[in-house]
Order: sequence, then structure tokens, then C-alpha cells
Amino acid sequence: MEIPIFFLHGLGYAGLLFLVSAGLTLIFGMMNVLNFAHAAMYMLGAYFSYSIMNHFTGQLWLSLLIVPVVLFILGALIQRFLLRPVNKLGHVHQLLLTFGLAYIIKELVQWYWGNYPLAVNVGGFLNSTIQIIGITYPVYRIFIFLCAIFVGIIMAFIIYKTRLGIVIRAAVNDSEMVNALGVNVPLVFMGVFAFGTALSGFAGVIAAPLLSVFPGMGNEILIDAFVVIVIGGFGSLGGAVVASLIIGQLQSFGVLLIPQLSMALVYLLMVTVLIIKPSGLFGEDSL
Repeated sequence: MEIPIFFLHGLGYAGLLFLVSAGLTLIFGMMNVLNFAHAAMYMLGAYFSYSIMNHFTGQLWLSLLIVPVVLFILGALIQRFLLRPVNKLGHVHQLLLTFGLAYIIKELVQWYWGNYPLAVNVGGFLNSTIQIIGITYPVYRIFIFLCAIFVGIIMAFIIYKTRLGIVIRAAVNDSEMVNALGVNVPLVFMGVFAFGTALSGFAGVIAAPLLSVFPGMGNEILIDAFVVIVIGGFGSLGGAVVASLIIGQLQSFGVLLIPQLSMALVYLLMVTVLIIKPSGLFGEDSL
């Protein structure tokens, strides 16, 4: 019965990874903004969720409503007053700015919440188990995967089926033309960045009960999230979905089958994809 369990574990991690990389797909893949503070926002979302659930016991739903809104506002302020002035200077300046911002956020988190891991207990039905094909499995891990499906459907609908999605894609491809047509492109980019940041906060809320909340939690998933963008293809939401599923299963079964190389399998896959198809599995043409 080990294989079904590890498969389900892989789906759970894939769901969490997609929730983190979905926001990164918008910010880095579509807007071409190198945001190393994305994982810090994910961590911040987890800490905010801990504080909310510490005061309102077991209210995960309250955290899922409040934290993304707070992170959306924070993301909008960061893009408007910090990133917008340096965007024209290139990736090096973006990297230095967001890396410094991530470091500041981490120090503030350690100052306020401390360095010790903090446990978040959801309680209720989400803290129970169910029987799946004869396996007793945690409900919360299934909930994570369902949340990822829900977010993926909502994002796909907005990007591909709404006027706002058309404007976003057009602004990414030719911002000058879209601006000439009367669309406030800077406002669009600020909204996209803020929404991507809100998604990272949402992922942090989801991750908090599964993982212990600690200052370095963002670093553990940031590299995997960037690998998802590279493997799936820059700006491709479908690529992020497929890459998250592949990496989730690689991480899970790698521990089972070849634990000595489990950490290297993801990077071997990335190198292979880059050699065969440098633009990623789906590439930018999938938009």
C-alpha cells in the first residue's frame, strides 16, 4: 500500500507547489519581474494565519479571507513604490531589491514571532482522516489539492475568458500599444503583482497547518517554485499545473525509491527539459 500513499502525498505537495508558483507565474513568468520576495510573502501569510487562528481558534476560513486581502494591499504598495521605479533598470536591480526586501521581512518576522517553529491546528473535519481505496488518509492533504484545483480554474477563467485577462495578456505582450488604447498599464501591472502576492499569502495560509511555521519556510519552497516556472514555460499557467504535478510525484517517489538522489531528481528534470526544449514544456506560446 505504499505506492498509493506516496502518490497522494505527491498530489498534496503538487497542490501546495502550484499555489505558490501560480503567483510567481504571473509576476515572473508573465510580467518578467524577478521577485525573490515572493517566498517571504508566502512565509508572512503563514505567520498572519498563525496569529489569526491563535486568537480565533480553528478559524482557517477567516485566515483564508483576511490574509490574501492584506497581502494584496502589501503587494500593491511594494509594486507601486519600490519595484516600479527600478523595473526599467533590469533584473539585477529587481533581484537586489526583492532579495533585500525578503531579508528585511524575515528579520521583522524573527523579531516579532521569534525563531521557534509554531504549530497551527485547524481542528474540526479538516483535522480528521478518511478512507481512500482502503487507506486512512488525512483530510487536510486532500483539501490542499482541492484548493489548488479551485485556484487554477479561477485563474484560467480570468486569464483566458474575461476582458481583464485579455487586457493583461495584451499589456504583457505590447504595453505601449495597450497604453495608447487608453488602458492604464501601470495600474494593470500593479494589480497583477498584487494578485500574485495575494496568492502567495493564500498558499502560506494553506501551508501553515501542514508544515510548522518558521522563518526559513519560504526558502524551502522558493527554488521548487522557480523550477516549476522554468519546466512549465514562462507565463504558462497550464505549464505550471503540469510541472507542479510532475515535481510533486518526483519528490514523493524519489524519497521512496532513491532517497539518496531524491533532492537532485527535480534539477535533473529541469536540465533535461532545458536541453530538449529551452522554452519549457509549454513555453510562452501557450498563452
